[in-house]
Amino acid sequence: MKTTAISVSRPQLSASSRSAARLPDFVTLMKPRVMLLAVFTAFVGLAIAPVHMDLLRATIAVLAIAAGAGAAGVLNMWYDADIDAVMTRTARRPIPRGKVSPTEALVFGLVLAVTAVAVLGLAANLVAAALLAFAIFFYLVVYTAWLKRRTPQNIVIGGAAGALPSVIGWAAATGNIGVEPVILFLIVFLWTPPHFWALALNRADEYANARVPMLPVVAGRAATTRQILIYSALLLPVSLLPWALGFAGALYGATALISGAIFVALAVRLRESRGVYLRTAQRLFAFSISYLLFAALLADHGGNPADGPPSARVRNCADSVRTELVTGPVRPACGFASLKRDEV
Repeated sequence: MKTTAISVSRPQLSASSRSAARLPDFVTLMKPRVMLLAVFTAFVGLAIAPVHMDLLRATIAVLAIAAGAGAAGVLNMWYDADIDAVMTRTARRPIPRGKVSPTEALVFGLVLAVTAVAVLGLAANLVAAALLAFAIFFYLVVYTAWLKRRTPQNIVIGGAAGALPSVIGWAAATGNIGVEPVILFLIVFLWTPPHFWALALNRADEYANARVPMLPVVAGRAATTRQILIYSALLLPVSLLPWALGFAGALYGATALISGAIFVALAVRLRESRGVYLRTAQRLFAFSISYLLFAALLADHGGNPADGPPSARVRNCADSVRTELVTGPVRPACGFASLKRDEV
């Protein structure tokens, strides 16, 4: 029996091995940790929606949102390559190290973005696809190219892009935007400034060297810690809205209350700190990473999807009250006890 050897040219092997070796660099361009956060919040928005997608379409939708978030990260690194090269925290990224050329990053980011939006439109609907396209555009053009280098409020306004995935997930399932995803948007939107400013306090010198006008660089420690406390205080009542409106249960409510109180307490401690405050800022930053309440919301989603979003339940309640006035006592859709005519 003869054995035939198949020869593979050395250049082919070399090209294949080079491509495999560069794969981690392209993954790094997508900012995997940020992408995972976007994917999880999008999944929660999709999971709590009153309309449930089949497993295949839901999986494709989540993967498309992940690709869109990754594309935003790639395009951000492409545009910010000059800043990344100056800052110690980002100098090891693929473009400053020469592992990926700026042209390769731009092409990769654009192809990934277009593909993600197209796939989401086909797997879900045009509303979700349009929101994903807007989020990518907002992160690249409004935040990265415009706000980041011009105003200390860059992270406040730019944070809207990072807060959109839950809305996109909801829209992927329903084709519209409801009260619930707007509240989830607000939670992430208010969480973002204290999260990033706590980090920026420890990196103020680096941002100054890179000429990025982050709040600690422009306004100083006192103004930054005051803003951190304001946003932390606003975040606490907003984080309780899912429980107050009935689409999360007592477990979520307790988690939001305790976590929010700790967040505010850390912000107060940071505000009142004198002298060495960087360790306190680091503690607040570390806690903010684990703060997001979406896991508790997913585990304790107390709303009944069949009842629809809060706006629909309010309309149903009003309809039931009107029916009671005409035909007699009924059980209102909002869950209140039946009303007597003389009590209306």
